[in-house]
Amino acid sequence: MSDLSSIAGNKNVLKGQLRRLSLEQLYKLSEVSMQIIEEKEEAERDRLALEQEKQRKLDEIRQAMADAGLSADDLHPAKRRGRPRKSADSE
Repeated sequence: MSDLSSIAGNKNVLKGQLRRLSLEQLYKLSEVSMQIIEEKEEAERDRLALEQEKQRKLDEIRQAMADAGLSADDLHPAKRRGRPRKSADSE
């Protein structure tokens, strides 16, 4: 992968590597590259849609909590302070 990213990061190195390929190989590479790009775009759209749905649900929950007069602090039980009690069994 590091070889590919170094080639892709430098236009002249990429050109040098692509010159070695035949025209048919270049077209095939182009087709495969476009398929991969389309798959990545679709995955990104799906990820964004899931994020938007998650945010919408969070907003609904926040609104329901506000309507009920609750806050996020109400969801966590109060923490006990100090050391735990010694039980009679441990003596």
